[in-house]
Amino acid sequence: MYVDSVTIAALAAEFQSKLVGGRVQALYEIDSYAVGFEIYAHRRRHYLYMTADPTAARCHLVPDRLRRGAVVSSPLGLLLKKYVDGAGLVNITQPRWERVLHVDFSGHEGTTRLIVELMDKRSNLILTVGNDILDSIKRVDASQNRYRQILPGRPYIPPPPQDKLSPDNLTLSSIDRILKQEPEAQVAQLLVQQIAGISPLFAREIIFFASGDPTAQAYDVSAGMVYAALTQRIQDVVKGNFQPCIVPVEDGETFRAFAAYPLTHLGRWQSVESISEAMAIYFGAPAGQEAYAPAKDHVRHELDGALEQAQRKLAALERELKEPAEIDTLRKQGELILAYGATLRPGQSALRAKYAPDEPELVIPLDPSLSYPENAREYFDKYEKAKRAAADVPALKKQAAQELAYLEQLSTDLSLAESWPEIDAVREALQDAGFWKGPRRKGPSGGKPGLRRFEIGDDFVILVGRNAEQNHQLLTQKSGGDDLWLHARGVPGSHVIIKSDGRKIPEEVIRRAAQLAAYYSASRDDTQVQVDVTERRFVRPIKGGGPGMVTYRNERTLPVKPSAK
Repeated sequence: MYVDSVTIAALAAEFQSKLVGGRVQALYEIDSYAVGFEIYAHRRRHYLYMTADPTAARCHLVPDRLRRGAVVSSPLGLLLKKYVDGAGLVNITQPRWERVLHVDFSGHEGTTRLIVELMDKRSNLILTVGNDILDSIKRVDASQNRYRQILPGRPYIPPPPQDKLSPDNLTLSSIDRILKQEPEAQVAQLLVQQIAGISPLFAREIIFFASGDPTAQAYDVSAGMVYAALTQRIQDVVKGNFQPCIVPVEDGETFRAFAAYPLTHLGRWQSVESISEAMAIYFGAPAGQEAYAPAKDHVRHELDGALEQAQRKLAALERELKEPAEIDTLRKQGELILAYGATLRPGQSALRAKYAPDEPELVIPLDPSLSYPENAREYFDKYEKAKRAAADVPALKKQAAQELAYLEQLSTDLSLAESWPEIDAVREALQDAGFWKGPRRKGPSGGKPGLRRFEIGDDFVILVGRNAEQNHQLLTQKSGGDDLWLHARGVPGSHVIIKSDGRKIPEEVIRRAAQLAAYYSASRDDTQVQVDVTERRFVRPIKGGGPGMVTYRNERTLPVKPSAK
């Protein structure tokens, strides 16, 4: 599903009424393709999102505040801050029947134009002064396009005009000629090929309006029917008579299409207030966790490295730890080599002997290049090392397992992070624990996020930790012994506290808290999660463990579906 020229016309009309005359109050670099603007106009804040993503290029208003995801400002981002931040938005226009928007700003640095080209893989965001390019979200050099280079300092050249008929100049005879060129072709395909600004979706809707069949062939319809339907739709666009809609699929939760006009040929369509609303519903407003994916990448790289090292360390300790019988066998092997050493032949590579009559025969590998006392010493050295390991490794293994569990908790914290402060909390935890190997880098400044707070039922308060440190605070500072504690069983995740305030907590409140514990855990995407519930008095921090690591007892387990709603 792509954005066509009619969509752009509807967007231009919407932006003219809602944004023109406003002022840019904030800029957001969302990812390597996308930027966003907070614009105060007509006594309210609007959030304008635009992306040159080759798979989903678009520009529309979104209902919620946008989020910065890029860690480092791009050259275009820096120029937008210089020329556009604080500027007034003075005009938004569309070159006729093009998939292009011109967004004009006037600020303390003068007048600039942001050109939004929404042409699939060739989509771009280009900042210009006069006719000169300042920079773009995608630079295009001569090796990519000799005719149209998009580079700083070069003159802006518009996309080449299409060698097609203009929708403004159509006549009945021109439609008749189109239909007669390929009588067996579908009319919708002919309109797309011959008329500028006509997308496949728009063409199918026109032909359905004209004939009742969006796939009708040219010989089945009259030029008059097509001309009447086409000119009616074109006049609607010219006059700004838009009727935005979305078309749901059968599950009712996802959508197969959107448009600035009713999509009657697709059956069940739903009218919406604006084309921006239709696009935000179809594409999903870019304000969820995915907006921070670029910001998480660097922290994820460091975290994955620390996890891999911790896993290797634990595996090495497990290999080093031997069973008591295996350790004692090393001693016996050394003693047998000494006992039978005088009988060994030069170059012998193994000794077969019993340590006791009722024990099985041992096959003892030998190094032919060593004397038998030296071979015995090798086994005694292994025996002493294994004994030391038996004494030391269990504690080291426990410590390594705790480190790994803490890192897995931080990994879940990062996956569930919904803001810069939450990402920074993971970054700081890695640094404080000594797991950060690369250069230290901070994200945009911001206050520390508070605990998630939910009120359920008769004013019962549920508190949910956002990360390992908040999990620790919940346990040690924000809860009492009579409160209920919940956690997804066997996986990293948030601690959840139900404040009892001396009251009996209803089962529906407990189940709701369990759904939250499941949702804010590493098992969020599972259809069912086991959640442990116990009184806070039965939960204790693990000695020597990382923040939020606990042991508990007297629990019961609830199977629930993860949900934050």
